Amino acid sequence: MSIKVGQTLPDAEIRAIGESIEQTHTGALFAGRKVVMFAVPGAFTPTCSNKHLPGYVQHFTEFQARGIEVMCLAVNDAYVMQAWATSQNVPHGMLMLADGNGSFTRALGLELDGSGYGMGLRSRRFALYAEDGVVKQLQVEAPGEFRVSSAEAMLEATA
Repeated sequence: MSIKVGQTLPDAEIRAIGESIEQTHTGALFAGRKVVMFAVPGAFTPTCSNKHLPGYVQHFTEFQARGIEVMCLAVNDAYVMQAWATSQNVPHGMLMLADGNGSFTRALGLELDGSGYGMGLRSRRFALYAEDGVVKQLQVEAPGEFRVSSAEAMLEATA
């Protein structure tokens, strides 16, 4: 069952990529913060690289102006996420979250079986807004869609 609005985000080990790669826990990442976290099925994949991440890069300062931190989640290893961040010019302060084993994604109940595409376990495409680790908004895309989890949609949802 997937996480719902009003629930606390699960605490799981994850790798956070900013200026370096840091092993941490999601409980610590979300505590005391306002965060928009969006998830993509995979780094370097077409929609993720051409639309999803670039939208958040483009609107990053608008989220910052509202006191909202931005994090990108994918079931990829930390080195892939670090390379993707570099290739996409991810701004200082936007965290890339590498959920290499998919443990956080599974705890959220938002996993996707990408085996038919040779990708194994991945995350569904979604975005959420949380305050102090409590989900206030959750937008999960229908398969093959990219609308409700965009940066523009989340700016509107958090207005």
